[in-house]
Amino acid sequence: MSLKCWSISALIVLAAACGGEPPKPATPPAAAVDEARLTAADTDSGNWLSYGRTYDEQRFSPLKQIDAANVAQLGLAWHYDLDAVHRAQESTPLVIDGVMYVTSAWSKVFALDARTGKEIWRFDPKVPGEWGVHACCDVVNRGVAAWKGKLYLGTLDGRLIALDAATGKPAWEVQTTDKNQPYTITAAPRVIKGKVIIGNGGAEMGVRGYISAYDADTGKLVWRFYTVPGDPSKPFETAQLEKAAKTWHGEWWKHGGGGTVWDSVAYDPKLDYLYIGTGNGSPWNQSIRSPGGGDNLYLSSIMALKAETGEYVWHYQTTPGETWDFTATQHLILADITIDGKPRQVIMQAPKNGFFYVLDRVSGELISAKNFATVNWATGIDMKTGRPIENPSSRYGSTGKLWYSLPGPGGAHNWQPMAYSPITGLVYLPVTDIGFPYVPDTKYAPKNQAFNVGIDFAAGSLPEDQTALAQIKASMKGHLAAWNPATQKEVWRAEYPLPWNGGVLATAGNLVFHGTGMGAFSAYQADTGAKLWSVETHTGILAPAMTYSIDGEQYVAVEVGWGGAFGLAAGELARDTHAKANVPRVLAFKLNGKDTMPPAEPMPARPLQTAPDVPKPEAVAQGKIRYARSCGTCHGDSAVSGGVITDLRYSPALADAKVWQSIVHDGAFKDRGMAPFASDLSSEDIELIRGYVIYRAHQQAALEQRAQQK
Repeated sequence: MSLKCWSISALIVLAAACGGEPPKPATPPAAAVDEARLTAADTDSGNWLSYGRTYDEQRFSPLKQIDAANVAQLGLAWHYDLDAVHRAQESTPLVIDGVMYVTSAWSKVFALDARTGKEIWRFDPKVPGEWGVHACCDVVNRGVAAWKGKLYLGTLDGRLIALDAATGKPAWEVQTTDKNQPYTITAAPRVIKGKVIIGNGGAEMGVRGYISAYDADTGKLVWRFYTVPGDPSKPFETAQLEKAAKTWHGEWWKHGGGGTVWDSVAYDPKLDYLYIGTGNGSPWNQSIRSPGGGDNLYLSSIMALKAETGEYVWHYQTTPGETWDFTATQHLILADITIDGKPRQVIMQAPKNGFFYVLDRVSGELISAKNFATVNWATGIDMKTGRPIENPSSRYGSTGKLWYSLPGPGGAHNWQPMAYSPITGLVYLPVTDIGFPYVPDTKYAPKNQAFNVGIDFAAGSLPEDQTALAQIKASMKGHLAAWNPATQKEVWRAEYPLPWNGGVLATAGNLVFHGTGMGAFSAYQADTGAKLWSVETHTGILAPAMTYSIDGEQYVAVEVGWGGAFGLAAGELARDTHAKANVPRVLAFKLNGKDTMPPAEPMPARPLQTAPDVPKPEAVAQGKIRYARSCGTCHGDSAVSGGVITDLRYSPALADAKVWQSIVHDGAFKDRGMAPFASDLSSEDIELIRGYVIYRAHQQAALEQRAQQK
């Protein structure tokens, strides 16, 4: 035989001629993602290569095996239980060549077989539990980025870690923040031409915002862009910050300033522009942060930077002189749409302040802006100046009076991503409709831990009167809106009883997938809004769904897990609308899937702690003030948990003053996320807080007794 069966020409025909088996297809390297693949991600329909699937962050998939005609046949294909119980889950999984990479609370990473959900590896960065006190809105993580065989993870305590995608073992690690300051990272990184882009959070705690680029191979810092000016006695980092400082007053740098880039990032490869959204002021109350007012650039702004160098290109400020926690860190979407008969390259955002903005992404020119939710802090946007037409009464720091605002600090739209379909031309937007009473804090003083925003949370806390509380509950709601960005009009909506719901996915199958805080995961017809399919997941959903295809089968996957800002801080408003045990999972669906959805798990039953005597009214009042300042944003408004963290009224530690002190003052439970508060609270303060919680436990016991008697 003249054929050399051992030759390099191992083609199938030669293998057959030699009597051998045809070679098996080579398994691609793990996370084999490069610049060309990311730039062309829209044509790689079977995979989900980056946080928003494509650099334009549209969260639209061309997959259409699952469509409006057959979506009712969806069944659970597989499920995977995460190990971060009782905390919010906000990750968008990546799927690359058959492997799913997903994160959970506490910045953990899991690699799963995307066909079956079988675990391949897991990585725990071991974030110190006590660092959780610095996370304003739960210990969440929104995902990883992939590049040339590595995954990139931002951790809650400010690290950027490169992992070997095949094994989950760290390749390098850098600290991106000052560990002496309360910075956090909850966002998914992005990779652009070999640079890992990452921002941070912490404006509620008193930090200065910035975004950084690191070399993907080495972890070396390439550039950093600060979003607000620092101490003017020192050199400004850029000429733009020197100009921005003229829009600030007082000693803002001593308060941090804020402007953190804690979530949204988008990229235009043709322009080589990186787009970011910046956050709220630190503290919120501008009369403290910048007495005398001013626009306070670049708070609450949409900004374009040169991706290669981090240089400023343009900005548009959505909320000048921000004082309501109206961040512009919400999801940014790039699209080419026709407006008034002309094709436009646009960037779109629906930030917290309640207005939907369409800007020219080349120049930053405002094209249009309309409110998509109920708004009372402004009557509209002046199209000549681009500035909001403010209600003068809304600046509570100037008036010194309570201002009940719509929206509140939760925003008319928060971090939960929206989606855009180039087929329907609609943006699918999760809307929150709930107000908030802003009361200026007349005794503001810098603190080391917890919220420090210049608001009197005790004065604005939920009423104890059940009738008044019921009225507030009845007024809050949420919905999924289909919004036409060309006409700035709502086309359809799906109403929900709970304001805090999930992110959105749109597909070429004329479908929109959306999960709710009540645990329903549903598919809507993208053009009409008709609900076509829904399944009960038994756990609240905040994360957006994603979709992928393997071996000719399309899957739709979503991570479930309740929590976040509303779940932590909203107290009675969150507790009564989400009474299920929080069991975080990844769920994957396909046509005629045969897996079984795990049943709902009951909330653990524990008795109220009413054995201690109720303190005198003046002690209860003082305890309420201290609780509101240091405890409420995690343990819930008015000492009522929203179903995420321990409801202190049921804690056995409440019965023993020494045990209570050991936890709150000394940090006995710091590994579980309960940091010691000795630097902010005296032993006397902590005992007053205990007395207030005892008072609230007795109130709840009386309510339950009356209900039983009826």
